Amino acid sequence: MSATVEIYTWSMCPFCIRAKSLLNKKGVEFTEYCIDGDEAARAKMAQRANGRRSLPQIFINNQHIGGCDDLYALNAQGKLDPLLV
Repeated sequence: MSATVEIYTWSMCPFCIRAKSLLNKKGVEFTEYCIDGDEAARAKMAQRANGRRSLPQIFINNQHIGGCDDLYALNAQGKLDPLLV
C-alpha cells in the first residue's frame, strides 16, 4: 500500500510546480487541491497546516509535511522515501 499524499496548490505558483515535479519524478500519486482564489479552501488548509497559509502545503498520510522547501529537505536527508511507502 502506498502513502496518501495531498498537496494544496495555486496553478501558477512556482513552488507548487516544483513540489509536484519532485513527487512526479518519484512516481508518487497525489491528490491536488488547486485553491486559486478560494479563501474558504485556504482557511481549511491553514487549519490542517497549523496556521500556515503559504503554498504549497503538503500532507503525507494526514501528517503535515510543510511546503516545497520542507519536502526537498526531507528528500535530501533521505527521510522522504520511507514516508511514501
